[in-house]
Amino acid sequence: MQNYCAVPNCTGGKTDPQPLFRFPHDPERSKKWIEKCQRQDLIDKSPGQLYECYRLCGKHFEASSVESSAQSTVLKEGAIPTIFDGPSQPQNAQVKRSNVTTKDDETDSKGRKKIKKSQAETAKKDVQTLPEEEEYKEYLKSLFKVLVLLGEQSIPPTGPGDNKQDGNFQALLEYRLNSGDEVLKKRYDVNKECCSSDQLNQLIEVCEKCIRSKLVEEVQQNGYFSLLTDDLVKISGEWFLPVFLRYVDQSNCQRERFVGFLSFEGDADALAEKLLSEMTDSWGLDMEQCRGQAHSSSGTHLSKIKAFSAKLMERYPMAVLTLRSTRTLNLSLANGMALSGVQLVLSTFMKIEAFFSQSPLLQLELEHAISIFYPDKEERAKELKEICGTSWTRRHDAFEVAVEILEALLLCVDSVHDNEDMRWNDQVTHNALEISKALADFEFTVALVVLKNTLTLTQAFGNNLQGNATDAHFAATSLKAVLHSLKEVSDNIDVYHEFWNDEAVNLATAMEIPIKVPRSFLRKQQSESGAVQPESHYKERLSVPVVEHVIKEMNELFCEDHLKALGCLSLVPAVIEQNKSSEPEEENVQVFKNSIPNAGTLSAEMHCWWVKWSKKGKGETFPSNLHETLQLADVKFFPNMLAILRLIGILPTLALEDSCDVAYKRFQMYLENMPDKFKSKSLALLNMNYDVGYDLDSMVEVYMKTYPDREDVS
Repeated sequence: MQNYCAVPNCTGGKTDPQPLFRFPHDPERSKKWIEKCQRQDLIDKSPGQLYECYRLCGKHFEASSVESSAQSTVLKEGAIPTIFDGPSQPQNAQVKRSNVTTKDDETDSKGRKKIKKSQAETAKKDVQTLPEEEEYKEYLKSLFKVLVLLGEQSIPPTGPGDNKQDGNFQALLEYRLNSGDEVLKKRYDVNKECCSSDQLNQLIEVCEKCIRSKLVEEVQQNGYFSLLTDDLVKISGEWFLPVFLRYVDQSNCQRERFVGFLSFEGDADALAEKLLSEMTDSWGLDMEQCRGQAHSSSGTHLSKIKAFSAKLMERYPMAVLTLRSTRTLNLSLANGMALSGVQLVLSTFMKIEAFFSQSPLLQLELEHAISIFYPDKEERAKELKEICGTSWTRRHDAFEVAVEILEALLLCVDSVHDNEDMRWNDQVTHNALEISKALADFEFTVALVVLKNTLTLTQAFGNNLQGNATDAHFAATSLKAVLHSLKEVSDNIDVYHEFWNDEAVNLATAMEIPIKVPRSFLRKQQSESGAVQPESHYKERLSVPVVEHVIKEMNELFCEDHLKALGCLSLVPAVIEQNKSSEPEEENVQVFKNSIPNAGTLSAEMHCWWVKWSKKGKGETFPSNLHETLQLADVKFFPNMLAILRLIGILPTLALEDSCDVAYKRFQMYLENMPDKFKSKSLALLNMNYDVGYDLDSMVEVYMKTYPDREDVS
C-alpha cells in the first residue's frame, strides 16, 4: 500500500504533507481517475486493488470537491481529480532558472556551490530516511491488517495460555511472512520476531481507540442521541458496563451502535463521576446532545446503576430516563427489585432457559409433562407447548406462563434427575436437581404468584409500548389508568395479599411443597419456625414492597416529558388517520420546542401535516410506524415535523425495525459465542462494528503518535 500520490512526479505524501485519498470502489470513477493521472500501468488493476493500494493527493482536486473538519478531510461523493501539471513543467522551469545567471552569481559561485551541496546532502538524507519511515508504516499496516481480520471474524488473537507468541495472530503473521511479505521478513531477520507481546497490546488499544473515534464522530454528526447500557459483563476478572448509542442517521434511519465497555469498579458516587468523565473526556461524547437514557442492569449492581442514572440526569437534565426496548417492561420492573424471593424467581428463569435449550429431548420431556397436567384441555396444552418452545421466560406474560406450567416443570425436572432410563449425563441431572430445589421452595412459589398478579396490571401497557405507533401512542394515554389500578391494589393490600397467599398455598399443596418462612430469614432473626406466620411474613416482605416498587418505577420510567414524547407518535400518519376527528396535541410537541428549527411556525406546520394525512384516498395506505414515516419523501418539506420525528426516533422505549436493530444482536452473539477466557473489550468493539469504515492509514498514524519510540528496521 502506497502512502504517497500515484501521479508521476508528484511529491504529495512524500515531502509535501497533502491529504491522500483512496481510489474509489466504483469501476467507472476508478477508470476516470486512472485516465486523469495518466497511469496506463494501472489500467489492468481491479477497483478493489486500486482502493487498497493507491492514493491521489489533495492538490489534484478542486477545493469544492473536498470537505475538511477538525477531525478529518474527506472527498465529496463523485469527486474527480482535475488539477494536473504537465510532466515536463517542473523540469523546464528548473532549466530556465539555471540559465538565468548574473555576474554577481558567478562571483559568489563558491558560496553558492556550498549551499547547493548542503541542500543536496539534505535531499539525499531525506531520500535515505523516507523509505525507512514508509517501511515502518507498511510493517504496522501488515500488523493491523491481521488484527482487524481476526477481530472481524471474532477469532481471538492469542492462544489459551498466557504466552501471546502462541496464538492466531502470530500464526497469521508467519503465514504472511512465508507468503512473501518483505517488510515482515526484514523485521523478523533483525528482531527475531514479527510482533512482541507488548506491541500486540498496543495495537489492540489503538484499534479500539480509532474505531470508537469513528463511531462517536458518526453519531455526533447526526445530532441528538440516547445512551443505553446493558447487563454488566465480566472480562478478565473485571466488571464492565456495555454502552450503546441510539441516533437517527442522515438518511433518517434509526440506528444503534455499540461504543464500548466502561470499567465498573468502585463505590457508587465515585463510579458515576468516573463513568461520565470517561465518556466525555476519553471518548469525546458531547453529552449536551443526549436526550434519553435507558439501563438494563439488575441484581447486586443495581444501586450503582441507579446512582449513575441519577448523576447523568442531574448533570444533563434533557437525558430523560426511559425503558429499554430490548427487555419487556414486566421483566425490567422485576429485575429492579432487590428482594430475595424475586431474585430467586429470576435466577431460576435463567436456569430453566439454559436447561431446556440444551437438547430438543428435554423440550419433549416438558411437553410430555404438560400433557399429563392438561388431559382435558388439549387446546391450552398445545398453546403452552408452543410457548415453551420459545424463549418464554423473556415474554411479557412470563410469570403467568410459569404459574400455569409450574407443576409440569417440577415433574419434568424431577423425572430427568431420577434418570431411571439412564438417558441423561451427570451434568444434566445435576442441573435438573438445582432447578427442582428452587421450584420446591415455597418462597419461589409465593414470589411467582405475587409477581404474576401485580404485573398483570402493567402487562398490556408494556406490550403496547413495543407494538406499532398506534399501540405505543395508546399506551402513553393509558398510563394514568394503570397507575390508578396499582394504587387501588396498594390501598387494599391486605385484601389482595389474602387472595394471593391462598393461590400460592393451593399451588404449593398440589406440589407437596412445605408452607414455611425462608430458613435464611429465621436464622437472621434467630426466631423459631413457628414464631413467624408465613402469610404475614410474605405480606410485609414481599407483597407490599413489590407493589410499592412497581408504582415508584412506573412513575420514574414514564415521567411527564417521556409521556409527552411518546404522545408525539400522534404525528405518525396511521395514528392521525385513526384519530382524524382531533388534531395532534401541540402541548406534547412543546417538549421539543428548544430542539426544532423554527418554533414560530410549529402550529401552522402541524396543522398542514394533519390536513395532509387526515384524509385517506381509496386504496391508499399510510405509514404505520416511525420508520416508515421518517422515510417519506414529503417529510423534508415539514422541517419541524422531521426534527420532532427524529427526536422520537432516538427514544430507547420504542422497538427498532429488524433492519436497524443489528448492534444488540451482534453484542449478544459475541457474548454467547466467545469463550470467557478469550473475551476482549477492545476487539469486541471491532467485531460489533466491522462495517464502520475504519482506515488502516489512520490507525498507523495514531499508533505512531501514541508510541513514537520504536526499534528502527535497519
